Amino acid sequence: MEKIYNSIIEALVFASDESISAAEIVKAIKEIDGEEISLSAEDVEKCIDELNEKYGSQELSFNITKVANGFLFATKPEFGKYVGFLSTEKSKRRLSQAALETLAIIAYKQPITKPELESIRGVNSDYILNMLLEKNLITITGRSESIGRPLLYGTTDEFLKYFGLYNISDLPKPREIEEIMKDQDFIEQKQKIMMNAIEENLENSVKESDGDNETE
Repeated sequence: MEKIYNSIIEALVFASDESISAAEIVKAIKEIDGEEISLSAEDVEKCIDELNEKYGSQELSFNITKVANGFLFATKPEFGKYVGFLSTEKSKRRLSQAALETLAIIAYKQPITKPELESIRGVNSDYILNMLLEKNLITITGRSESIGRPLLYGTTDEFLKYFGLYNISDLPKPREIEEIMKDQDFIEQKQKIMMNAIEENLENSVKESDGDNETE
């Protein structure tokens, strides 16, 4: 593969707002340069590896990461805390504990029906399922063959992007989750999130109290 395609592939990943797959990259190049161009998905994968080696040798703060069955530019994990401090997007989309719990069950048990989900959680999950569907983190994948043929739920590419996963097989194993839960950085981040939630609740309570006083 000619070196010029390294730069073209780099440009396509850089210009893409969403995760772009190797097949989409090949298609874009062949649409411009012709179908006779000898370029495969494997060539794209190799090029991505070469680009990441170059970024690593130059000690740059970013690389190309594999996420949602494609490629996306992202800052390196060691800079995540600093970028996360400035980012408000995650806080806007922050999921409740109940939503995370439901999402985890679906991710690990998919495809799963609502009755199966509720038997694990022990509570009604109508609201949470609707919210996750609206956020496009889960989708309806079909119907079960069991009595009543209830709907089956599974995760989406948006779920992969939200959690920075390449595919569903990248989900941490139960043992890895236990290690993460004990990690000091995780504990600190969890405490910050809890404090932010408490502050938001206090602010909302104050606003509601002020509103009640104004109406009296």
